Formats: sequence, structure tokens, C-alpha cells
Amino acid sequence: MPNSSATAAPVQTEHYGFFLMPGFSIISFAATIDPLRLANQLSGQNLYEWHFYGPSDQTVTCSTGIQFTPTRLMRDTEKLDRMFVVGGIGAHQVAEESLCSWLRNLVRDGVSIGATSTGSLLLAQAGILEGKTCTVHWEERERLTQAFPNLNVSEELYEIDGNLITCSGGLSGLDLILQLITLQHGESLAHQVAENCIHPNIRPAHDKQRMKLQLRQHGSHPRLTQALELMREHLDDVLTCDQICDRIGLSTRQLERLFRQHLNTSPTAYYMSLRLENARQQLKNSALPIQAIARGAGFSSTSYFSRCYRKQFGVTPREARTGVHRMIELGERD
Repeated sequence: MPNSSATAAPVQTEHYGFFLMPGFSIISFAATIDPLRLANQLSGQNLYEWHFYGPSDQTVTCSTGIQFTPTRLMRDTEKLDRMFVVGGIGAHQVAEESLCSWLRNLVRDGVSIGATSTGSLLLAQAGILEGKTCTVHWEERERLTQAFPNLNVSEELYEIDGNLITCSGGLSGLDLILQLITLQHGESLAHQVAENCIHPNIRPAHDKQRMKLQLRQHGSHPRLTQALELMREHLDDVLTCDQICDRIGLSTRQLERLFRQHLNTSPTAYYMSLRLENARQQLKNSALPIQAIARGAGFSSTSYFSRCYRKQFGVTPREARTGVHRMIELGERD
């Protein structure tokens, strides 16, 4: 039911733009746009309007293969209040100077700029994040800080710093938009929207992006949790099993038993899978040379890295990167 008290006093409509990057995350997109629709419906007013943009005004294919046609040309930004860059696979691949210049011009025109997930990478390359506090999806935080060491990158779900708004992606976009609705139209409407989304607990910005490791491992043994944390913290400077055991106070045999019991694998195999998964994300979302990615995953030999990667994923690192690029190109052509 519309909120009768809200319908009594019409307010100015706020215009949102969503710049959809090839391979953008559909869940990040839905989490940021649907609360706006619900706010309109529940308030009985046209509080928000939105428009879709794409690189070179072309149809954009999202992460699940669904195609979206821009509803506005890039040159048409009249009356735009906010522009959200919706990130996805290969964010750095579309960071052409013309696009970066377009984003900078929006900032100069007073448009509030936002980003979800890997969209922060594009904003960084455009120089928009300098002097601001921002956030990014946890998988990309290390890459962003390495590429732009002077940036202030937090681990928050979302950050609102003046006219800059960034969120880590996924469902954090819902919490961000609920916060914006609260600031603009009050807690009552924000809670109505949350209830309609079956989202009973609106998370604050400082909530964790990742669930606690104990929960991810289904309440595993605390010593096992310590071992897993050590492995995640040392993906490039790889620890030996003996070093891990010394730090957590277990024997090698006890550590092996814990991994078999709770994860059905060995410590060495699990550690290797973590390193290779980290490398896979770097291949998908960065332009770093394969040799540098291998070093970042703790491999001193590129050939050994390639063999391990192929055994794990069925393709070589070079083939994996070529496949990602081809998917991006197909999305742009479609």
C-alpha cells in the first residue's frame, strides 16, 4: 500500500543513470535499481527515474548472457543527478580515455558518481577516486591498491564520500540504496522497501563484506580456521606445512587429519587451490603480465604455474585470458 503521508507532499524526482559495463554483474545491477522502483511504488510518488547507458551506446551483455539496450545515448546526460558504473568481468578492458573523459566531465557538471563491484576500477583509472575514500569487491581490493597505492580503499560494504558513492557489489547495493532512501526520504520508507525485498536487517556500511571464515567452513575446528587464515594471508610468500603447524601449535599429522576430516583434502592441495583461484581472478580482471600473476600466487616458475593451472582448470593461463577477452569482445559486438 502506498504511504499516504508521503503522497501529501510531492518531491522533486531524482534522475539516476546506470552505466552498464560488458559482463556486468546482474545481481549488483538488480540490487541497486529495484529498491528505487519499490520506493516509487510504496510512496505513491515518482521519487526516482533511471536511464541505462553503455559503451559507445551499444547493447551490453551481462554476466548471465542477458542483453540490455541503452535507453539513452552517452551524450544525453541532461538533468542527470547520479551515475552508477555497474562493474563486472574485465572492468579494466573498457577504460578507454574517451570513457574516462566522459566520467570526469560528469563530475565537473556536478553529477554524483557511483560504482558497484569492479566499477571502482574504472573510476580509479579516470582519476575520480583521488582524495576520496572508496571501496571495491573484496576479490579486487588488492589489485586496486597495488595499481593505485595512493588511494584510500576501505573494506566497507559501501562508502559515501561527498559526491562519490562506491559499494562492494552483490547485495551490498541494496543496503547502499536503502541508506540513500533513508537520507532523502526517511527511515520509514527505507524499511518498507527493505521488507518488500525480504531484507529484514539493513546492514550498516561497516558490516563485513565476507562472512567469517568459521561460518564459511561450517564451524570448523578453530585450529583449522587459523591454518586457513594463514594460507589466505600468504598467497604470494607461500608457507610450508611445517611453518603453518609451528604457528598454530599442531603437528603435521594433526593438521593433515583436520583437513581430511573437515575439507576432504590435504593442506597442500587446499593451499594450491587457493593460490590458483587467486591467479584466476587476476587473469580475469587485470592486465598484469602472466609472469607477475604467477609470482603473486607464489610460483617462481611460470611454466610450473602454467602446468598447475591447466591441471586445476583445464586450460593454460594464456588460454584462460584469451577466453575472457573473447567473451568481452562478443558482448561488445552483440
